[in-house]
Amino acid sequence: MIATLAIALAAGIASALMFASITSGAAISLLLINLAPLPLMVVGLAWGPFSAALGGIAATLVIASLFGLPYCIAFALVNVLPAFWLSHLVLLARPPEHVPAGSDEALEWYPVGRVLLWIVVFATILTAATLLTLGTDAATIHKTLRTGWTELVEAAGLTLNEATLDALVSVAPIGAEIAAVAMLTLNLWLAAKIAAMSGRLHRPWPNLKNTALPITTIAVLFAAIICCFAGGLLAIMAQVLTSGLSIAYAFTGFAVIHTLTLAMKSRALWLGCIYAVVAGFAWALLAVALLGLADAVFGLRERYLRSRPPPLPKP
Repeated sequence: MIATLAIALAAGIASALMFASITSGAAISLLLINLAPLPLMVVGLAWGPFSAALGGIAATLVIASLFGLPYCIAFALVNVLPAFWLSHLVLLARPPEHVPAGSDEALEWYPVGRVLLWIVVFATILTAATLLTLGTDAATIHKTLRTGWTELVEAAGLTLNEATLDALVSVAPIGAEIAAVAMLTLNLWLAAKIAAMSGRLHRPWPNLKNTALPITTIAVLFAAIICCFAGGLLAIMAQVLTSGLSIAYAFTGFAVIHTLTLAMKSRALWLGCIYAVVAGFAWALLAVALLGLADAVFGLRERYLRSRPPPLPKP
């Protein structure tokens, strides 16, 4: 018990220091502040979510003493709450249906797709809250973003025309949402890997090729897309949600690709080429998201796996 308490406190202090590193102005602090939830997630997956909560409380108190209440609240919302809740969901399990409790049947673990959906929820809330600190209406938010981009460009000694500046202002909320989803997903994956390598991940490693979002996510996505044309603050928030769900479907799209290439002889080469194209061209990520959406509608993975011959029995 004392050892667990010490580990939780150490993780909380590490997370607080990583968050506070942004005050140094060093370039590496941008990486550290994005990885600030990682120590809490590792503790949450290896020693339980309440250990993450304990470490998070300690870290929040450290941030409050150093920077005051606003940064304390921001740290708790951005790092502590996602680390606790996502750790709880990853370790959540139940006996299979129609099986008596206490049987030796494998447990049903909380679906990875639903965990991914919760990541989108957290990222959307955080991005929306950040935008609302810039203003309470679309005009004010755009004006603040425009001022920020102008100052950044001038500090870098660059010159941009009005059209480019307008484009940067428009894509800023979308980019913030995509970055938030990507970083929360990366932190959770790294934490799970660290816990698994240490032998303290109290669940089997999931088959990520089976990742699928709930079917109702499609309706939410299309409703958000429609709201994007409403104008004003609603449109900005809808764009944020649309980009978050699109990235979630991109993750499922990669799962589809990993499934559909199972029988390929040069599978590693094909996967490497696909990831290289996605890294080099933004439109390719949209294509992967559309693939994930098509799988949700038409069941591409299920049809492919049904069409494959059954594996030969082991001698």
